[in-house]
Amino acid sequence: MGVHKLLPAVVPRRGRRLGRIFRPALSFRSWLLLLALLCLFSFAPFGLKFVILVGHGGSMESGISSSHQLHITGNVERFNMEVEQQQLQQSGYGGHAIKAPGRKHRRQHFPCEIGLSEKVDYLIEPKDLRNFTQFSLEEKSFHALNQTLHCGFVKGNPGFSNTGFDFDEKDRAYMSTCQVVVSSCIFGNSDFLRRPTSKKISEYSKKNVCFVMFVDEQTLSKLALDGHVLDDRGLVGLWKVVIARNLPYKDMRRTGKVPKFLSHRIFPSSRYSIWLDSKMRLNADPMLIIEYFLWRTRSEYAISNHYDRHCVWEEVLQNKRLNKYNQTAIDEQFNFYQSDGLRKFDPSDPNTPLPSYVPEGSFIVRAHTPMSNLFSCLWFNEVDRFTSRDQLSFAYTYLKLRRTNPNQPFYLNMFKDCERRALAKLFRHRVFPSPPPVP
Repeated sequence: MGVHKLLPAVVPRRGRRLGRIFRPALSFRSWLLLLALLCLFSFAPFGLKFVILVGHGGSMESGISSSHQLHITGNVERFNMEVEQQQLQQSGYGGHAIKAPGRKHRRQHFPCEIGLSEKVDYLIEPKDLRNFTQFSLEEKSFHALNQTLHCGFVKGNPGFSNTGFDFDEKDRAYMSTCQVVVSSCIFGNSDFLRRPTSKKISEYSKKNVCFVMFVDEQTLSKLALDGHVLDDRGLVGLWKVVIARNLPYKDMRRTGKVPKFLSHRIFPSSRYSIWLDSKMRLNADPMLIIEYFLWRTRSEYAISNHYDRHCVWEEVLQNKRLNKYNQTAIDEQFNFYQSDGLRKFDPSDPNTPLPSYVPEGSFIVRAHTPMSNLFSCLWFNEVDRFTSRDQLSFAYTYLKLRRTNPNQPFYLNMFKDCERRALAKLFRHRVFPSPPPVP
């Protein structure tokens, strides 16, 4: 634009006057500066990112090669994954936490189409699934190697409090009538209440499925401030709000594992349950979900694979890198699992029993069969024994259950994460409690 200001009002017929004005105004240095500015402006829209590592004195461990000390890339996340793979190969499972250089850009994950039935009117429960719940088999689900299996908490004597996670008698009576359950929980005021999408739920499910949201008293008071007022039946939309008292853990994350894994204990008459993390909103009919993931595949238990990671080694590294839990406790748990036979996930091995060893545990569909109940109890016991990060203990629990019960099949359906996203909308948590202190 500066050039145009220097032009006279009358344009010359030849370029001689323009040349005489232009040459002294723009010296060699001016041309060089102009060229640099043009290059800078041309790169700006593309968001070029410069990632400079500080060598061995920075946040990366000394095992990273010097060729990575200066790395220019448009994809920081891919670079972080390369660094994590180097750490996994060099240290076995990750060592200390790694901090990502610069700002992290999350991958985008999208839902996919799934073939749910159109209506619930003509759904038929398979006979072989109904036969799973015979009383004699139910008794066996609480015994392992001739020992009574401890499973979370036990009911106390009449007139006395339970050993933890207590309910009012009216709520207990209501839950004893439920045969199909959709449950979730909010403890420590960690989330907003997200109601299931009512227009997606059939009238049959609204009448015959129990939608139960477990809360503590702190969360209950916050719900009122958020505008969620319970009606005379204790309902907010489809959710029946049930207060849990005498909570068994100070860590609210660990407390949330009680309704997540022990729905067959909380709802003693139930035959099917769907677990939904409080960060999700249900967007599909529960009976259609049960038919699709259990009845159609002849499965007892359905859970999706993780959207990014498939090996426990990677999950351990990620938990430590993001400081999800005390690292000493993670090491103790992971070292024990390795000593008890846990191996790395190998997708090329045709004998690998699952498509992933790391689940996305925010959405679980299960029939309350003996093997499903046994697996849930064993998984809960690992969360009770070690860290509350249940993705670390899933593969160990499943593989050991198969190994110790070779003649008793467990029909677990691990489905795609995109299918989970098609059934429930994901939100962010309200708050993230600090990790528990060192034990």
